[in-house]
Order: sequence, then structure tokens, then C-alpha cells
Amino acid sequence: MDIDNWDEYRTAYQVARLRTVSAAAEVLGVHHATVIRHIDSLEGKLGAKLFQRHARGYTPTEAGEDLLTVAAATEDQLTQLAGRIHGRGASVSGELIITCLPQMSPLMARIITKYQADHPEICAELIVDTRPLRLEYGEAHVALRAGAPGGDLDNIVQELGKLPMGLFAHKDYIFRHGPLNGIEDIPNHRFCRVSNLNPRAPFMRWIAEHVPDENVVYKCSDTNTVQDAVIAGAGIGFLPGYIGHEHPDMKEVLPPDPSWSNTFWCVTHVDLHRTAKVHSFVNFLKEESKTWSTL
Repeated sequence: MDIDNWDEYRTAYQVARLRTVSAAAEVLGVHHATVIRHIDSLEGKLGAKLFQRHARGYTPTEAGEDLLTVAAATEDQLTQLAGRIHGRGASVSGELIITCLPQMSPLMARIITKYQADHPEICAELIVDTRPLRLEYGEAHVALRAGAPGGDLDNIVQELGKLPMGLFAHKDYIFRHGPLNGIEDIPNHRFCRVSNLNPRAPFMRWIAEHVPDENVVYKCSDTNTVQDAVIAGAGIGFLPGYIGHEHPDMKEVLPPDPSWSNTFWCVTHVDLHRTAKVHSFVNFLKEESKTWSTL
């Protein structure tokens, strides 16, 4: 038989435990008539009497005692389950899934590693994807997104800051082709960029407007692949400032333009935002992002 009405079993359990309809009704917060109706309905479905009715109350029959034993064990298991679930939500531990764009991957690796040094019980998973993962389906706990963050009312969106971008070339490229002497010198140079330019990314708009297609000699699937090509000396291309400035063989070929910077946002789902691990990581991320403008 399918158990299609848990309320009736819960009512019967309280009557068996407390021995009176009025006491069960008070605990359950219902009218005593509801208690009687639940008991009569459940006995009808089970085809057995659960209680002997008398002036002093209800005494469980053998079937009622069986129900009391099983229901008490079930209540204890559910209480333990609730405690475990609450404990997971209150502790900074377990799996933490973060998603970001390819250009953020090296920076996020540093941030996550630094965070785990303080929270060793966190097992982090970084998903690098240009596709916005569905937070409401649990595909990620924290998302870093660039440009317009979207208007999903179930998401909590917080601005992190701008990630500076710069136009760089490898020293070997400069040795072979010479320096880039201003924007007017662009037709004399070779460039690397992503295959599909995203008009929402400021630095991609700039390269689309200023670099002729015939000067693009190396197209890539994503920004990380552009980074690999530029570091290999294939041509001039945009890199996050923290990558270009830290590489000993990279040279910035034009003065940095603040308009090239991408604004990044932290996005979390409202149901998970206040869990300890998500709240803790987001606060850590916000502190780390305060240094991005200097990278």
C-alpha cells in the first residue's frame, strides 16, 4: 500500500504517544476533530484498529504499538538527519563549486588555493566555461561573470571590481617585427584574438574596431588560448594585466587604457548564499578583488 498521507501517520503517532486526542491535537496545532478524522481514515486504509477508545483516552492496540515503535524510530532518524544537514550548512567544509571565464582561471587558482589554506576541509572544483552555469540547478555554488550580470531575481549579484587588460607581445615577436609604434602602426603587425568576438567585452570591441582582419594571423577558441599564442610569440594580443606583467618575456606594447577593463560580478543563488561555505568564500573573494586594479 502506498503511503500517501504522512499527516495521518504523524497524528496516529502522537495519539499513541500521548494517549489522548486533546493532547495530540495541542502538539500538532490542529482541532481535535481533525485528529479523530485522521485516525478513522488511517484505520480504514490499514484495515485494522490502532486504538481502543475509552473514557480516559486512547490505548494503542498491538497494531498501534507497532506503529508507535516504527514512528518513534523514524522521528529519531529524521532528527538526526536534520542535525547533519544543519551541521553541513553551518560548517565551512565540503564541496565548493566555482565557475569563471577562461581569462579568470589563473587568478582564481591563486585565490582558491589561498582560501583553502585557511579552510582545509573545503574541496574546491573550478569549472571554466563561457556558458553561464545554472546556479538554481546546483551546477555551481559561486559564479564569476563579466559584463551585465543578468536580472534573475533568484540570484544575488555583487560587483567585485575591474580586471585590467593590456596589449602585450613576447620579446621574440618584438625582435622579429619591431615595436608597435602607436595605433597608426597596427597595419604593420600581427595579432592574436578569439575567433568569436564578444561585443560586451571592452577589449574585444577595441580590437574589432582597430585591427583589420588581414592583420589577425592567429584566432583562438577562448582567451586562455590567446594568452598561450601571445606568450609563444605568434603576435600581439590582449592579456590580463596580472599575466602580462608577471611574465619576464612579455612587453606591454601600448599604454594601458582603463576602458579595456572587464567588470566582474560574483553571483550566488539565494538559497545557498547564506550557507557557511558560500558566505565565507564570497567574503574572501570580495577582499581579494580589492587588489585587482593594481595587477
